Amino acid sequence: MSGNRRKAFLVSAALIGGAMLMTACQNADAATGADAGASQGSSSSSPVATSTGGGGQGSDATNNDTSTSTGTGNGTGKGSEDGAGSGVDTGGGKREPVEQGCGANDISWSTRSESQAGGYILVVAKAKAGITCYLPAALPTVAFGSDGTQAGPAEQSVGEQIKLSGSTAAYAGVNPKTTDTDGGKELDSIIVGIGDDDFDPVSLPVGTITVDEPVVTNWHTDPADAVPFN
Repeated sequence: MSGNRRKAFLVSAALIGGAMLMTACQNADAATGADAGASQGSSSSSPVATSTGGGGQGSDATNNDTSTSTGTGNGTGKGSEDGAGSGVDTGGGKREPVEQGCGANDISWSTRSESQAGGYILVVAKAKAGITCYLPAALPTVAFGSDGTQAGPAEQSVGEQIKLSGSTAAYAGVNPKTTDTDGGKELDSIIVGIGDDDFDPVSLPVGTITVDEPVVTNWHTDPADAVPFN
């Protein structure tokens, strides 16, 4: 190759390389510009997304307010209804609180023999520790022997309901024999329950007694009132 032709070839190569370099730079700039534009576009769309999110939050807040208002209304209604509806209806729109009735297993029992009125057994009932309950205005259930002989009433009318708690005691007097005959059953214990529906009556030792047409008094808070006079 001659010197002139070689020189011309180098010049041409340099011109082509320069043109390719300029084209590459322009393409890079265009890509950079496109990326920048896309970035700006994305950035400019962000407020729209934020605004939409804000709208969603506003909707949630509205829902929450509605829910809160509804909950408050329901709570107030229930509270008023419960307050007015608790207890037992005693007539005239008045209600009395329901109290716990005593069962035999709620009570600490004891007995002792008394000599008054020809001799009788005094039954003493106290609520167990931590228990407050009510003895009904009715005879205690007192039975004797395997045949279930039951004591009848020693008083003409029932007594009053008695609240047992702490050291408060209730007393009932049992006369195991009210007849003047020599007959009767020889026993050494009695069975006591709180009414006929008590599923857990207790057996109390009383020593040897003769049972014939027995009677029992109502519950009393004073042992002097629990004497079973014939």
